[in-house]
Amino acid sequence: MTRLRIDFQDYAELLQLYADYAAALDSGQWDAWPGFFTDPCVYKLQPRENHERGFPLATLAFDSQGMLKDRIYGIQETLFHDPYYQRHVVGAPVVRRVDEDGRLHAEANYAVFRTRLSKESTVFNVGRTIDEVVRTPEGLKFASRLVIYDSEMIPNSLIYPI
Repeated sequence: MTRLRIDFQDYAELLQLYADYAAALDSGQWDAWPGFFTDPCVYKLQPRENHERGFPLATLAFDSQGMLKDRIYGIQETLFHDPYYQRHVVGAPVVRRVDEDGRLHAEANYAVFRTRLSKESTVFNVGRTIDEVVRTPEGLKFASRLVIYDSEMIPNSLIYPI
């Protein structure tokens, strides 16, 4: 049986998880990113059209903290790109379901703005996340995060996590 309501404390912790996640990415704390997930976990970045049609093709797909750490290693050590800042604006999560074991199924809209050092800020990516969040001894963590972006096109390449 599932329920839809959660208590205020649990919702406040969920809001904090979303806020901390965005703040870590916006401040370039790449090493903190895998710690927002359980192990194993799912992180996928997928165009909306593929998601809505049930197509499995994703731009990025990871299924463990180790794979997330490999991505961070690539960002820090091997990828060469024109550096930029990103800023996440994340809507309040909507809890869609709470399982008997306490697993939260939530969604939130997001917009990511990108600022290159010598240029104006632009909208980089817009969409929603479909998340499964679980309680761990360290607090709430993402067991699954599906990032569904609205546009079929991403300008240039996707370097940093959304």
